[in-house]
Amino acid sequence: MRTAVVTVVHGRHDHLTRQLAGLARQTQAPDDHVVVAMGDPAVRGVVGARARVLDVPGGPRLPLAAARNAGAAAALAAGAQLLVFLDVDCIPGPELVARYAGTAQDDVVDSGPVSYLPQADGYDLATLHTLADPHPARPVPADGEVLVAEDHRLFWSLSFALTAATWTRLGGFCEAYAGYGGEDTDFAETAHAAGVPLRWVGGAAAFHQHHPVSRPPVEHLDDVLVNGRVFADRWGWWPMQGWLDAFAERGLVRRTADGWVAA
Repeated sequence: MRTAVVTVVHGRHDHLTRQLAGLARQTQAPDDHVVVAMGDPAVRGVVGARARVLDVPGGPRLPLAAARNAGAAAALAAGAQLLVFLDVDCIPGPELVARYAGTAQDDVVDSGPVSYLPQADGYDLATLHTLADPHPARPVPADGEVLVAEDHRLFWSLSFALTAATWTRLGGFCEAYAGYGGEDTDFAETAHAAGVPLRWVGGAAAFHQHHPVSRPPVEHLDDVLVNGRVFADRWGWWPMQGWLDAFAERGLVRRTADGWVAA
């Protein structure tokens, strides 16, 4: 099965460099790696000959959904049968590609466990597993174990895989979203509505490199409201409820009969 990794990026060049190093250590190397640079021409100098770069426009609200779709289209045009999406912050464990390829089948979306790494100037890829801090709200199946998820809302786009046929069936990411939040929850809801289950794949481990974050992400408040409205219009309920509640506690947003608005 011809496998392609798709990574979208704007900045985070050190993180991308470590991801490339992780992909070079795979027990089963991907056949293709498409790096989609969103308004970031310097990515070509970072990647060199280790992957191929696809340039798309950037902008103040990064087109994450459209960029993933463009990367997938390029990979499929080159013959990919399995798409593996890997966030630029993620370093793949050495078995990630092999585990995704070994469990792949049509009409499912697979996601491996992602662990958070502590802040550091760099990481020893051989000992990443000793630093891992698995996400407490998501399953961590044993190596070789595959669990069917009970809740599609736990899907995240940091690391997931699906066959070309499944990607085509789902139609990719909805490009009405731009900037922070919503597009991955929409993708999961699309899969749920289509009867496509989400599975957790043990051994397809990825390690999320540290970067500063705001809790709640107040710098993305406008994006959360805009994308939340897009989602609510499509599916009838608002995503990112935890962030909206946190914004409300700070007096930044308020609930109306029609949803959420800036206060």
